[in-house]
Amino acid sequence: MSSRLRSLDAFRGFTIAAMILVNNPGSWSHVFPALLHAPWHGWTPTDLIFPFFLFIVGVAIPFSTEKRFERGATRWSLTGRMVRRSAILVGLGLLLAAWPFFDLGALRFPGVLQRIGIVYLIVGAATVWGTRRELRWLAAACLVGFHAVMRFVPAPGGVAGDLEPGTNIAAWLDRAILGANLYQGTWDPEGVLSTVPAIATAVIGVFCGKWLLGRESLEAKTTKLFAAGFVLLGAGWVWSFWLPINKNLWTSSYVLFTGGIALSCLALFMLVMDRADRPPSSRTRPLEALGRNAITVFVGSGLLAKTLLVFPASGDASAHAWIYSTLFASWLGPLYGSLGFALTHVALWTGVAVFLDHRRIYLKV
Repeated sequence: MSSRLRSLDAFRGFTIAAMILVNNPGSWSHVFPALLHAPWHGWTPTDLIFPFFLFIVGVAIPFSTEKRFERGATRWSLTGRMVRRSAILVGLGLLLAAWPFFDLGALRFPGVLQRIGIVYLIVGAATVWGTRRELRWLAAACLVGFHAVMRFVPAPGGVAGDLEPGTNIAAWLDRAILGANLYQGTWDPEGVLSTVPAIATAVIGVFCGKWLLGRESLEAKTTKLFAAGFVLLGAGWVWSFWLPINKNLWTSSYVLFTGGIALSCLALFMLVMDRADRPPSSRTRPLEALGRNAITVFVGSGLLAKTLLVFPASGDASAHAWIYSTLFASWLGPLYGSLGFALTHVALWTGVAVFLDHRRIYLKV
């Protein structure tokens, strides 16, 4: 297996494109339901995006560590590199949260990049220093421990087993540890307790990466991934009868369910792109380019989106509102105009990624 999977780049690129799409509607009042998160229990296609990215982070860890071990790196040097990368990811997440006014008193500490950075460091270090068995125990402890806390530990003044937004033990911990600046006011979807099962999402990716580094044929590997994906998806569905699938809480059932879908999607990308009789295609290049500069595109799109929201354009309207109403909603209508605005963001950043890829410019942390 190549030290770099084109299919993994494309899958990462697809995930980043989807993330930009759902994060940038022209109007949050006019969005197709599939492009919104489930309000609480349950899931939509949008709820697959973040776990896909954490899964991909896990898949990449064995590829990166094995390559560096072959070059003579030590466990300590790899751990130091992971600490640095984690700090940069968390820092970029805080930059996005603070932009553009940098009001530190209102700064929200948790976020997407912050969770990625923390999970990457924990899972990366566990991969470098631990055995496969210890990784399994780590994932199991995260999933079972989270289930036990959510089901049997009450929030102060509450009751055990409360899974309602704002009153459960996870929400109480968010308020106690993170303070008042939470995304949903009384709780945060990237909060403290929900980060624990997110670790297991990345561990699933690590095991996938270890499989892919083996010497089996592409057909054997994809068969394994499809089989494992089916098992995890089914296990997540069964677990949901006791702990519902819930992205905001990142429940244990959600980890297995989305992990199963991620394994199957990667297997599909591999079958399409990694067969020896299928040379590189220009049709997949945009996705690969997005995948190779994923963090750059994510941060850039976030900074641009927040800038458009505060930059004045006409009267009291922001640049975002003016562009949406004038260039999109005026002839597509509010709903399709909102989608067109989001797709334009995707096209813009895909163009940036293709340009950077053509110039062999890869801005990595």
